[in-house]
Amino acid sequence: MTHETWTFFPHAGSRHVQTLRVALRLFVQNGFFNTSIQDLCAEAGVSIGFFYNHFADKEGIARELYRHLLARMNMLLDEIEERQTSNRERCEAVLRMLFGLAEAEPEAMGFVVNARHREFLPEEQAICSASAFVRMRGFVFAGMADGEIREMNPMVAASLMYGSAIRMICLRLDGLVDTPIGQLFDSLWDGVWRSLRPD
Repeated sequence: MTHETWTFFPHAGSRHVQTLRVALRLFVQNGFFNTSIQDLCAEAGVSIGFFYNHFADKEGIARELYRHLLARMNMLLDEIEERQTSNRERCEAVLRMLFGLAEAEPEAMGFVVNARHREFLPEEQAICSASAFVRMRGFVFAGMADGEIREMNPMVAASLMYGSAIRMICLRLDGLVDTPIGQLFDSLWDGVWRSLRPD
């Protein structure tokens, strides 16, 4: 899998997609509640009529953006599942994917991992309950069942597998890690795998 595949928006797309991109940038920069529909339309170069026809309201575009990002993650997980045969390899590929997304599209990754979605999308599941994250944990659970990962509480194992990587991503997004995190991957993976490999 190449770095080119690690994107939330793999193509330039239509005005619809471009409006989602602008919403993402404004929500990350200003926050959902401080972003007005008028500002969003002005930045995106679309009319208010276009906006209401495509998204209905501000919650509508936030919902579509949230679902787009998670759907894209699921597509990338499909690729990982097809290309990797062992659950250990799948977990390692997921971490590489997360690091790649954080470097390629930090605003989108920031929206996924940092936004308090339930505050403005109360009907949506919490991010950790979204299908992409459930599938990621599933690779860990399957690895335990197959003996690739040592026996322990499954949620502890999933937290060990992904928690440090997501924390590293947050530190990178917050500017506390200056090095592109891809350069730190091998060291992180070595530590993660030491904590999970069978004795």
